[in-house]
Amino acid sequence: MHPAETEIGMNRLTALAVATCLAGPAAAQSVVVGIGYTDFGASAADDQAVFSLEYHHTPFYRAARLAIGVGGALSLHEDGGTDLGLGIVGTYDLERNWFLEASVMPGVYWETGIGNDLGGEFQIRSLLGVGYTFENDNSVSLAVTHISNAGTNNFNPGANSLLLRYSIAF
Repeated sequence: MHPAETEIGMNRLTALAVATCLAGPAAAQSVVVGIGYTDFGASAADDQAVFSLEYHHTPFYRAARLAIGVGGALSLHEDGGTDLGLGIVGTYDLERNWFLEASVMPGVYWETGIGNDLGGEFQIRSLLGVGYTFENDNSVSLAVTHISNAGTNNFNPGANSLLLRYSIAF
């Protein structure tokens, strides 16, 4: 496939992911927007800013303070690198409107700079965060993510991001 065709295909896939994340908010638990910084594990990598957009569907399981649902995440790096994943999202309510969040989302990653190669397109993004929920059910959180191919390839430098996120509840 010609590089221009790959870029067009990636742009279409990115647009589809964004549309999917924003479609049907009446059924969604939340849409989460985040900004932050990514530290790529390879020594030749170009660490950079990252923008994150997530969709968390209404939880399919609730027990006391725990809620588990499905979600999708799209991360766009400063140089155009893109991570797209779908998986499980869990939240655990603490006291006084504070909560913990964790997610695991297998997906794909397309690098644009050779130094930001993560060892293949298949990647798994994990997230751990802490946040505060406002009276209108929107929330703010600070999260750390790790993306890695989980050893499925010989080269697996991984990347870590720190994100400040705002969640809009529906």
